[in-house]
Amino acid sequence: MTTTNHEWLPVLTSLTEKSEPCVLITVMEAKGSTPRETGTKMVVTAKEQFGTIGGGNLEFQAIDEARKLLVSASGPAVKDYPLGPKLAQCCGGAVTIFLEPFVPTSRVFYLFGAGHVGKEVVKVLDGLPLRVRWVDERGFEFPRELPKNCEKILTTAPAAELREADENTYIAVMTHSHDLDYELVRAAFRGKFAYLGLIGSRTKRVRFEKRLMAEGITKEQLKNLRCPIGLGDVNGKHPREIAISVAAELLSLGITRRAIETDEYKEAGAA
Repeated sequence: MTTTNHEWLPVLTSLTEKSEPCVLITVMEAKGSTPRETGTKMVVTAKEQFGTIGGGNLEFQAIDEARKLLVSASGPAVKDYPLGPKLAQCCGGAVTIFLEPFVPTSRVFYLFGAGHVGKEVVKVLDGLPLRVRWVDERGFEFPRELPKNCEKILTTAPAAELREADENTYIAVMTHSHDLDYELVRAAFRGKFAYLGLIGSRTKRVRFEKRLMAEGITKEQLKNLRCPIGLGDVNGKHPREIAISVAAELLSLGITRRAIETDEYKEAGAA
């Protein structure tokens, strides 16, 4: 995508708000004859680039280096490029570029269910440094406008979304269907997660535990299921009260921290 040089900041802002990893490439120094001047910038993601530092093999090499940084999750890098035969560019000058990765460090929070409580949870989490992936089968339940940290996922196979879950993934299950709730909890236990919360009563928990144990989930694994969801000493049943309780529990477990500091909810383990 072509972007003029002065537009790099809104592009970078938009990508970081969406928690999309990217690299900002800056021409730190331009000596002699070069295609672009010092200070020229472009932004690179895994699949796109915005702006240009002059095109040609120089830009190709810079983009390649940027994407290597995204894959390796490495820190910033400085690269020197003589614009001669090696790069098939005959400008005769030399360029030094600075590659600065912007990789989201926030957690991923899967929220299954766009009912009354789900809507309130999204509102409460608005503005926090985490990525909310809001999943439901019913498109009409989603509001028209979503917070910047929230992504709507309309799908007929909600459990399939958990294939990408890892030890940094937080999951809350509060759908319109007990059968779907069970399918999602079972899918979560087949992978990894940092947190798994299920809306419902203690009776619902007991019923789910019996079914899960019959399918090979152990008692030790079931200790990682938070049901009823939210802080235990909050007894309110209003959707807003439940949402605040859920958010408080997530914050207490470090959902907005960069790294897991304890192993309490690090891995559920597959049966």
